[in-house]
Amino acid sequence: MRYRCAPAVVLLVVVPALLAGCGPPPAPAPPVSPPPSPAPTAHAEPAMPEADAARVVIDNFAYSPREITVTAGTKVTWVNHDDSPHTVTSTVKPKAFDSGALDTDATFAFVFAAPGTYEYFCAVHPHMTGKVIVK
Repeated sequence: MRYRCAPAVVLLVVVPALLAGCGPPPAPAPPVSPPPSPAPTAHAEPAMPEADAARVVIDNFAYSPREITVTAGTKVTWVNHDDSPHTVTSTVKPKAFDSGALDTDATFAFVFAAPGTYEYFCAVHPHMTGKVIVK
């Protein structure tokens, strides 16, 4: 008696599954369109250009280049490639900038906003000197 229900169960489960696969394919999803671009405004301001950049390497107990000339607004970055810590310290009082101790591969950056001559030295090794001339 148990087996008399088995063909009925097969018909109730298998036949609908087979028929479901015989139908038309599902409709494709509508394409996704990108969001609309904002309309330009009459008061749009031009993008500010990025500041110029310059780089000074600290290596073999020296700044290279020792003297650099840049335009006002330039960001100068120093990177220490020596095994000893060094600083980039302004010679004027009060100090215009001071990096603190820079370990190996550490960097320090300063933006020179105003024209002038900025001399600096290493507070750990005072014989190390450099100069930034801002036009």
